[in-house]
Order: sequence, then C-alpha cells, then structure tokens
Amino acid sequence: GGCSGFQYKFDLVSDRAEDDLVLEKSGATVLIDPVSVQYMEGSEIDFVDDLIGSAFKINNPVATASCGCGTSFSI
Repeated sequence: GGCSGFQYKFDLVSDRAEDDLVLEKSGATVLIDPVSVQYMEGSEIDFVDDLIGSAFKINNPVATASCGCGTSFSI
C-alpha cells in the first residue's frame, strides 16, 4: 500500500487474465483485476498534461482520503 493505505498501480501488459474487468474507450484499454474492482467502482481515469507535467489522474468516489501525491488512497 501507499502512505494512505491502498495504492494505484499502472502496468503495460501484453495479455490479460480471464477474470480481469476490461474497459475500452477512445482507443484505450484498461484492465482491472477482480479484487480491485470494488475499490475502483465509479472511478474516472483521466490523463492530465499541464505545466507541472503529465500523469494519470483518478477521481475515485469510494476513496475517503488520499495522499498529496495522489498515488494512494484510503476507504
């Protein structure tokens, strides 16, 4: 986990597990393992490119708190 408990993790993968949740939109594919689905329900994943840099930003309604860097959260 991260400093707030759970941690977001991004990996580039070439294959998926049979039980992964597969989400596709605008040419992008996201896989979520079955254990993590409950913690990501209702989340929005966005790619932000601004003066500070570029990164994925996750708006997670399940999270009750998150760390300052945005890579971990608690429920």
